[in-house]
Amino acid sequence: MRAVTQPAKDEIKLVEILHALADPVRLAILARLADSGRESCSGISETIDVHQTTMSHHYRVLREAGLTWTTVEGRSRYVSLRRDDLNDRFPGLLDAVLTQLRSD
Repeated sequence: MRAVTQPAKDEIKLVEILHALADPVRLAILARLADSGRESCSGISETIDVHQTTMSHHYRVLREAGLTWTTVEGRSRYVSLRRDDLNDRFPGLLDAVLTQLRSD
């Protein structure tokens, strides 16, 4: 299995976060993680009508932007928001995005 690459907290860049947030599927993943905290990739994929390879792409973009943290346990991958890291780097950004998602 390929190694999971994730940026360190100081390597998270605003432009990459904004790029990752510019897609409705990734916003749906983000909203789901905000509600659940941590979830398996397959669990999220069941509720979003997108092909599995496309979902893998979206998970990668979110992870490499620094929005999510992926852990591998056996053959499963679990995803969670990097809420503390994001609040340290860009205070209030994640909460503002989530508030806007919930009001739409």
